[in-house]
Amino acid sequence: MAGHTENTIVISAPMDLVWSMTNDVESWPELFDEYAKTEVLHRAGDTVRFRLTMHPDENGNAWSWVSERTADPRTRTVQAHRVETGWFEYMNLRWEYREVPDGVEMRWIQDFRMKPDSPVNLEQMTRRIDGNSPVQMKLIKEKVERAARQAGKA
Repeated sequence: MAGHTENTIVISAPMDLVWSMTNDVESWPELFDEYAKTEVLHRAGDTVRFRLTMHPDENGNAWSWVSERTADPRTRTVQAHRVETGWFEYMNLRWEYREVPDGVEMRWIQDFRMKPDSPVNLEQMTRRIDGNSPVQMKLIKEKVERAARQAGKA
């Protein structure tokens, strides 16, 4: 059985600003509150391979993994997957952006399967992702909208 989550938020800012800020992988530690570090390993055109490191958890573990994402500015979509899967058999992500009357709708779609020896099962991970994604999206919304106001574009 596979896991699937979809989360959406509307950001009141121009598409170019939303797109550039949310796809600037190097700035993710400032955009998300869960990431301590991003290290770009390879870049080829619109594809970037990078290592994400989270802030240490309550046990002092700073979880880290390698992901790869390809942004398509023409369709305003991003396809991504974990290269180092960790407790996942696979983790595939799709980000979609579309202009709406109030700004830009950003949708995150995640499809995944947990390894049998994972400390969390599929249902637990689905709840975790569905609980955390809206929190991160709200932070991103606030930061992008603040940048738009500061640039006089909101």
